[in-house]
Amino acid sequence: MPKQPFIIPPDRYNLFFNGLKQRIDSARIRAALSVNQELIALYWEIGREILRKEEEEGWGAKVITRLSKDLKRDYPEMTGFSRSNLKYMRAFAKAWPDFQIGQQPIGQIPWGHNISLLEKAKEQSERQWYAKESIVNGWSRKALLMQIESNLYQRQGDAVTNFERMLPKPQSELAQQAIKDPYNFGFLTVSNDPPERELEENLIEHIRDFLLELGTGFAFMGSQHPITVDDKEYRMDLLFYHAHLHCYVVIELKTGEFEPEYAGKMNFYIAAVDNMIKREGDQPTIGIILCKSKRRTTAEYALYNVSTPIAVSTHKLPEKIQEALPSPEQLEMELESATKALRAQYLSEE
Repeated sequence: MPKQPFIIPPDRYNLFFNGLKQRIDSARIRAALSVNQELIALYWEIGREILRKEEEEGWGAKVITRLSKDLKRDYPEMTGFSRSNLKYMRAFAKAWPDFQIGQQPIGQIPWGHNISLLEKAKEQSERQWYAKESIVNGWSRKALLMQIESNLYQRQGDAVTNFERMLPKPQSELAQQAIKDPYNFGFLTVSNDPPERELEENLIEHIRDFLLELGTGFAFMGSQHPITVDDKEYRMDLLFYHAHLHCYVVIELKTGEFEPEYAGKMNFYIAAVDNMIKREGDQPTIGIILCKSKRRTTAEYALYNVSTPIAVSTHKLPEKIQEALPSPEQLEMELESATKALRAQYLSEE
C-alpha cells in the first residue's frame, strides 16, 4: 500500500507562518530603530564638536562650509553632510547639551522629525512631548508638522471636566490628557455657522482627519447611534470606543455656546450606554460636549454635581474657508459680470 503524503493542516501552518512574520517584522523594526539611533547619535556628536571648536578656539561659521565640502569628498556614499544639515547638527547639539541616546524620545525619531522640532517648537519640554507623541502615534513628518502648527501641545488637557472626581486614578489623568481644547476642524469644508447636522455630516466625510485630530486610541462606532429608553428612541451624535482608555466615548456637537442643560442630556446618554452597550471589562463611559464656545465657570458649575464623567470643550472651524465663501449677493454680482463679459465677447466676434 503506497504511503500517504503528509498533509499540513492549513490552520496550523497559517498560525506558524504568521508567528514567523511577527518575529521578522519585529526584528526589522528593531534594526531600523537601532540604525536611526546610531545616526542621531552621530549627528549630535558632530554638532557638539562644531560647537566646541567655536567656543574654545573661536572658529567661525565658515568652518561649516569647509567641513561640508571635505566630508562629502571623503564620504561620497553618505548623504547628510550638506552645509544646511551640518547647521542643524550644531543646533541639535545646542538644544540638547545632555543628550543620552536611547533614553530620550528625540533619539528614537527620524532626523527629519528632529529638524521639524528645531524649526517649529521653541521649548525643550515641547520638543520632548512632540517626540514622544510621534513615537506613540507613529506620526509621519507631515503629520508631526500639522500637529505642531495646530498647537496640539497647548491644547492638551485644557478642557473643563469632572474626571478627577468621577474617575479613579490613573484613568482620570489619562482621560484628561486625551481631551483637547479647542479641537481644530480646519480640515472641514463647511459654510459659516453650519447647522449641527451639517457639521456632523462633514466630520463623517472627513473621518480620517477627524480621528487624527481626536488623537490616538479613538475608534469610530457610528453617527446618530440609536438607543431606546421607555419605548422612545434617542440618537447620540457620535459614538466612539477608546482602545487605550477601554471605554465608550459619546460626543455631542453644538454649534453655539455651551448651555448648562447640555450636561443633563449627556448624563442621560452616558447612563444609557453604561447600562445597554458597555460590556464587562469596559471602563465607565465618557462624554464630550463640543461647542463653538464656552464660559469656563458656567461649564464647571454645570458639571459640579453630575455623576458621570463629562468634558466640555470647543471646536474651531476653518476661518479661511468661511471667509472665502461668497455671499449670495457676491455670487449674483459675479454671475452678472461674467454674463456681460460673454455678451461683449460675442458681439465683438460678430
